[in-house]
Amino acid sequence: MALKAFRVRRPSGHRRHGLAARSPEELLTKACALFQVPLPDARLCLHKDGMEVTDARFQKIPDNSELILLGPGEDWKGYASEIEWFLNAFSSRTQDVITAARTLLSEEGSPMRRKLLSDLIHNLSENIAAEHREEDEKWFEGVESRFKTKSNYMRYSCESRIRGYMKEVGGYAAAVHPPARGRFQQIVAAMLEKLKAERYNGRYFDRRQEGTDCLCTKEGWFSCQGPFDAESCPCQHSINPYGNKESRVLFSTWNLDHVIEKKRTVLPTLAEAVRDSNGKEVNWEYFYRLLFTVDNLKLVHIVCHKKANHNLGCDKRKIYRKRKHARKSQK
Repeated sequence: MALKAFRVRRPSGHRRHGLAARSPEELLTKACALFQVPLPDARLCLHKDGMEVTDARFQKIPDNSELILLGPGEDWKGYASEIEWFLNAFSSRTQDVITAARTLLSEEGSPMRRKLLSDLIHNLSENIAAEHREEDEKWFEGVESRFKTKSNYMRYSCESRIRGYMKEVGGYAAAVHPPARGRFQQIVAAMLEKLKAERYNGRYFDRRQEGTDCLCTKEGWFSCQGPFDAESCPCQHSINPYGNKESRVLFSTWNLDHVIEKKRTVLPTLAEAVRDSNGKEVNWEYFYRLLFTVDNLKLVHIVCHKKANHNLGCDKRKIYRKRKHARKSQK
């Protein structure tokens, strides 16, 4: 059998050693001796995909291919293992990764690779942990001086969105049947008072918020919750607007989307409930939850924000009536 040459390394190292052998058994023996790995249960696999080197594959593997020597209990998933190692380095050796990426960028000519390296440096240079203005002045560029912390600004950002929804609800009074308009406006006023008491639910974007209401992690990472008709985001979109100015601005394109639509369904149904109440109390808090809380709001990346009619396959107005009467009967 012809002698074949390979480059062999361990999964935790990057130094490659050239070895030649006529069979996978001979190659494995030499590799174990070189790296001082016990021969029993050791194995060799291809670096690119983790495929184990067997007798049947040995002659088909091109010369000088890179192989990984695995000891007992070790695993290699090909390029996925390299990515996993790289991700682990982000948290433990961030500055070293940035330095290495900048060195590669200065020598790189490929536009695609330059873009990847530039994005990597940009993302790793985020000052996520900083909270106060003096700790990350660049993040606050364009932000009013009254905001002293990132969390306060992010809370305000969420409040502004909810205030906008409240303004739409108030403006809908003009479309309500005139005899019911007064009662509709009373409900709008009650919703406004509740929102004020809840500080317009700004806690959804505040990473300091304790409990389950906040939509981000303690570090400030937000994950897209997917389109209105999906359980999760198929693209796994995520963003940390606390990290840098660019991410903060980009986050403004994300939407708090109503699963059951505000204009097409919730508001017309509320108006109908007021019109048909015949003097009875309308369960406005149920509609409040649909309009202003995460009971019916999903945070979505702009790509996952479907603006078409939310056809959920059933008449939501009937569901509202059933739930409304059920809640009333329980009181």
